[in-house]
Amino acid sequence: MLKNICVYCGSSPGRLPAYAEGARALAAALVERGIGLVYGGSNLGVMGVLADEVLRLGGRVTGVIPEALVEKEAGHNGLSELRITRSMHERKALMAELSDGFIALPGGLGTLEEILEIWTWAQLSLHEKPCGLLNVAGYYDRLGGFLDHARDEGFVRPAHHAMMMVDDDPRRLLQQFDGYVAPPPTRWVERSLP
Repeated sequence: MLKNICVYCGSSPGRLPAYAEGARALAAALVERGIGLVYGGSNLGVMGVLADEVLRLGGRVTGVIPEALVEKEAGHNGLSELRITRSMHERKALMAELSDGFIALPGGLGTLEEILEIWTWAQLSLHEKPCGLLNVAGYYDRLGGFLDHARDEGFVRPAHHAMMMVDDDPRRLLQQFDGYVAPPPTRWVERSLP
């Protein structure tokens, strides 16, 4: 059962109003299902829109932010809970511990790094939680194409590729999470180059 979902997203609003609309739609889908939000703790950009909408709709929001970013990312003071960590590494570990699944909304380098790292942890069987991209306004189309290419070129196994769910509708994405079953751990075998 999904109690809390970690959402990675930008502290910038991005270019399109659709990104804020996607954050609000995800907030509504989470609150409808009684799922709490775990996120990076900022009141800026897509992050702020997401947290504010979950709170407006009566949901629970846990922010996790490192000391060094409290000022820079403007830590959100109106959350259900705000946890301040000593480092980015501690932040990511705590977010993973508090969450039952992971979704990336549009965002920049930090968002990409976070969703790819948590997906890598799943690939390594360090957790068995679902991962997904909420593909608002086609934001992740090119990343999806690259990941298909990486699979086709033999750098991402098909079972691992399938672990990253992609949808443009937050309700459908959460339904996919409901049915997620982690693949069995991979036996890593070294192969020599041709």
